[in-house]
Amino acid sequence: MSIDFPKNWKQVVLEDALDALIDYRGKTPKKVDKGIPLITAKVVKSGRILPMDEFIADEDYESWMVRGIPQISDIVVTTEAPLGEVAQIKNANVALAQRIVTLRGKVDFLENDFLLFLMQSDFVQNQLEARATGSTVKGIKQSELRKIILPIPPIAEQKCIGKILSDLDDKIHLNNQINQTLESIAQAIFKSWFIDFDPVRAKIAAKQEGKDAEFAAMCVISGKSEEELKQMSEDDFAELQATAALFPDELVESELGDVPKGWDKYSLSKMITLIGGGTPKRSEPNYWNGDIFWFSVKDVPNEGEVFVITTQEKISELGLNKSSTKLLPVGTTIITARGTVGKIALVGYEMAMNQSCYGVQGINGVRQFMTYYLIKNAVEVLKKNTHGAVFDTITQSTFDTVTSIKPSIEMMDLFESKVEKIMGHIKNNLYANNSLIALRDTLLPKLLSGELDVSSVQDEVA
Repeated sequence: MSIDFPKNWKQVVLEDALDALIDYRGKTPKKVDKGIPLITAKVVKSGRILPMDEFIADEDYESWMVRGIPQISDIVVTTEAPLGEVAQIKNANVALAQRIVTLRGKVDFLENDFLLFLMQSDFVQNQLEARATGSTVKGIKQSELRKIILPIPPIAEQKCIGKILSDLDDKIHLNNQINQTLESIAQAIFKSWFIDFDPVRAKIAAKQEGKDAEFAAMCVISGKSEEELKQMSEDDFAELQATAALFPDELVESELGDVPKGWDKYSLSKMITLIGGGTPKRSEPNYWNGDIFWFSVKDVPNEGEVFVITTQEKISELGLNKSSTKLLPVGTTIITARGTVGKIALVGYEMAMNQSCYGVQGINGVRQFMTYYLIKNAVEVLKKNTHGAVFDTITQSTFDTVTSIKPSIEMMDLFESKVEKIMGHIKNNLYANNSLIALRDTLLPKLLSGELDVSSVQDEVA
């Protein structure tokens, strides 16, 4: 890939631009349940280090990290399975696993913030691919990695480019964090109301103590103390009181354990309807690259995102009409049902899907967000009861194996209205991220090739 970089940019081999290259390949640390977080290849994804779930013991840290200690702002690069994922270390006291290399730019010559995005550029990624070896799993040797050519602008330009792209990335990351928090809140409401029956139990306990049962439920639902409830506005208090009144004040025995009196027990299959998918013929080019999103397991949203609002592939209206796939309305729950089973998403835009998924819609008063959380809560049972000799498969009969509580229509409507606001915020943040990602991906090659001049804003960054 030939690029005419600005004349004042240098082209330098990677090893001459670094103060440190730390390589722990070939070493496998002893892992423990808790201790120093371990950066493995699987947690380096899309420019970020995902939450780490593997650790080495504190007492083993110094003996393990003899090849070098990573520092905040260092860049990590995966060298195999997968090759070329890049991220920046944001927190100290982490350990490095095999298949990870850490890069540290030379002081006053190569800014790590700039290096982060440079390593993600097509110019560098193409070189990694060209120097990689292996037919099944591609990897790159350290000796070959060191030969990668880096285009390096003056340090002031690096700082400016790094800040522009980092600011966009940070906003995207912040929106993702907000969404994870919001989804946790929605999930906690579902669990408290329909799994743990907290308001019902609060009423029962209050009655036994001769206290106001409704007031006790209001405290549990709102998370407020009695004194805080008394300070609420009249309208908010009345709304909370109406919510508490909908919960029963008695539990009855059932095959599911103690459940609220008056709430029905149903097979999950009686509360939903399933929609099948399909794949237009690959041999028909007119069926593909249209305007209709087409979902497959590759498009499952990350934790906390809930909605799928874009897909890797699109089909045409002709492809939709000439195949068994169907257009799913916004709010439909999708569950992957073959191979990789039990991944779920909510449809954020109208879309079709392949035959390895089901679209799930609630019936008999079960609305879209109630459906989503019913399915999410049932995923582990559904996965346990899959069929198939070659591939794990969720069939329509698999849903018969799950029994759920169906609250009153009023109760489900109340849950829907409460969660709808939360989900609306999540969806809006995802739309915003889509725009930010498009802007970042447009700016990235222009900034890293020098096509976009940043000299006019350098002073502001410096």
